[in-house]
Amino acid sequence: MTAASLMTRADGILDRLKAVVGPAGFLEAADDTAPFRTSFGGTFQGETPLVLRPASTAEVSAIAGLCSAARVPMVPQGGNTGLAGGAQPDASGTAVIVSLDRMRQVRAVDGANDTLTVEAGVTLAEVQAAAERIDRLFPLSLASEGSCRIGGNLATNAGGTQVLRYGNMRALTLGLEVVLPGGRIWNGLRGLRKDNAGYDLKHVFIGSEGTLGFITAATLRLFPRPRAVETAMLALADVADAVRLLTLARGLMGDQLTAFELMRAPSLVHAVAAVPGLSSPFAAAHAWSVLVEASGQETGEGLRATMEAFLEQAFGAGLVEDGVVAASGAQRQRLWALREAQAEAQKHAGPGVKHDISVPVRAIPDFLAAADAALAAAFPGIVPFTFGHVGDGNLHYNPIMPAHWSVEERARKAPDINRIVHDVVARLDGSISAEHGLGQLRVREAEHYKAPVELEMMRALKAAFDPLGLMNPGKVLAYSSERLS
Repeated sequence: MTAASLMTRADGILDRLKAVVGPAGFLEAADDTAPFRTSFGGTFQGETPLVLRPASTAEVSAIAGLCSAARVPMVPQGGNTGLAGGAQPDASGTAVIVSLDRMRQVRAVDGANDTLTVEAGVTLAEVQAAAERIDRLFPLSLASEGSCRIGGNLATNAGGTQVLRYGNMRALTLGLEVVLPGGRIWNGLRGLRKDNAGYDLKHVFIGSEGTLGFITAATLRLFPRPRAVETAMLALADVADAVRLLTLARGLMGDQLTAFELMRAPSLVHAVAAVPGLSSPFAAAHAWSVLVEASGQETGEGLRATMEAFLEQAFGAGLVEDGVVAASGAQRQRLWALREAQAEAQKHAGPGVKHDISVPVRAIPDFLAAADAALAAAFPGIVPFTFGHVGDGNLHYNPIMPAHWSVEERARKAPDINRIVHDVVARLDGSISAEHGLGQLRVREAEHYKAPVELEMMRALKAAFDPLGLMNPGKVLAYSSERLS
């Protein structure tokens, strides 16, 4: 099926889809659909004759029913802030994009149950604000929180900077409402901590990147708002000391340890150079730095005393070369700004090859040593650029290509760089996608690294929920030869 045939089919499928959402619910001019067809950063771009923007679960259901009957592929989309191309159609123009950005209702707030039920189009920042209004915390925190949407966070099982304490979206979700590919609606919006009545179906859809159905609403877990927060940035000589430091922090702080973020020297240097107003808290250069944050309900000096005891032991054990503790909210924000500026730092450093990997925490030093050495041997002049979430083993390992490489040379060598890095990850029993998802960026690589039995189970799930292969085709699993088109 070509794009032209989809627009001129005798069954008038596009007109029937437009009728479902009404004049305010669709876009079809190329200029209007361009922001939906193009990924954040412009890396991925596809084609579509129509962007649908339903305003209710009933409209999503009607769209899915029509598309299923007419064999029209559907690409779900949230805030379009993803980095793996999971929200873009392919170049054929045979799919419609279904953006849930108009589904913006906060359906229920339950302070006694510590839950919040929201539709998929609510932004992460709006969820955080809704929780704050009842003196609760929704702890997921991402750089894109002002524009990413809960549906997309669920579809990619988003992580962020507080997974160490609160977990990722799987841990933060109690129930889902899902529209299945044929249009049926599953109402699983149960705010239960315990429910062993069969398979826990919500986890099938969380992290599935829109390949099994449309997540239209979710019941989310809330937490008490911390009354005290302590933040420190520490300078280290060796990344192995960061793992030892994490063990020490966990032993002293327990569940109060909220974040433990790692930055390599180049990432800190380029952040300061790239963003006006930023400065390093250290007088001298250091190989590594970690941002440590603890939070809790203690008032007075309780949490500060715990942080000071941690620092005293860290310095005493020779794990830390230098350190600074935020004395105010403004100082805390300045320390976090260094971590949050890593996207700008990466651009300032130059073209790189981005990797979102995870390994067991104990294996972080081994991964870095092996990947650094292998890349240096294969590509002299490549510069390591690393930051990430040490507490959960997730590193953004983005080596900078030599400046003299041409654009063509970068494109030619990037797959070899990926293979070197991901081979090290595989040897250490890690994952080539920790929090960004596979999308279309890593789908072929995932097939290379996953065991055949794992791929068979994934394909069986896909076939059970989406037998026609219409939901976000080509993402998570490569295109099937049996896909109808």
